[in-house]
Amino acid sequence: MAYALLKGQLIKVLVDFFETDYRRIAHALEVLQQAELLQHNYTHVDREVLLASALLHDVGIKPSEAELGYNDGATQEEYGPAVVQTLLESISFDADKTRKVAEIVGNHHSRSRYSYVELEILKLADLIVNRVGTYYSPSSSSAEAHAI
Repeated sequence: MAYALLKGQLIKVLVDFFETDYRRIAHALEVLQQAELLQHNYTHVDREVLLASALLHDVGIKPSEAELGYNDGATQEEYGPAVVQTLLESISFDADKTRKVAEIVGNHHSRSRYSYVELEILKLADLIVNRVGTYYSPSSSSAEAHAI
């Protein structure tokens, strides 16, 4: 599948899933942007797996909050893989790649259980976005905004 077409399909899936949760949608897009920049520093990256992993890495948040009333890294990893499976099947994403994306999403907050380069890139991209967001969020104090 052509990368640009897949990217469009996955962004639509992401937006349809999160609906009006624009903060989560924006976060996923920012993580993808970082992952796309970082991937050039690695070899043997499956760009489609990285694309899907970056965009869908936090889909476990929604079912976690619906069922438990909260989310954290552990619940995102618990609920995310099943959602990834459903979402990727809906666009006929490759089954082996779907399994790998589900494993990555189910491991993006904890110690790595897999040696996938895409997981390493996702963790770094998410860390960068989360750190920058902390320093530059509108609710940050001016001292935090200049702490970089």
